[in-house]
Amino acid sequence: MTLDEVTAKFAENGATIAGKRIRFDFAGGGVLMLDGVTGVVSNQAGPADLAIAMNLADLKAIRDHTLDPMSAYFSGRIRLDGEMMLAMQLRALAETLGQ
Repeated sequence: MTLDEVTAKFAENGATIAGKRIRFDFAGGGVLMLDGVTGVVSNQAGPADLAIAMNLADLKAIRDHTLDPMSAYFSGRIRLDGEMMLAMQLRALAETLGQ
């Protein structure tokens, strides 16, 4: 799964949270912004209510239910900065990627 594929899937499925901006910072793999203020999914960095640092493989594993987001956070595989309660919706967002 590439960043372009993830961006396209999130955009296709309208994977945003109304009124909130979530930025994924993928280790060496770029940025994904889910902008629930404008309804736009892009690869443009910017200010966010929640910034999530992780890698694309872990996002796929969360989608596939082979990695629990809470376990990933507590083991340091995911780092969060901002509104932590938004992170509780990470699995639901990942599931919009489909299989």
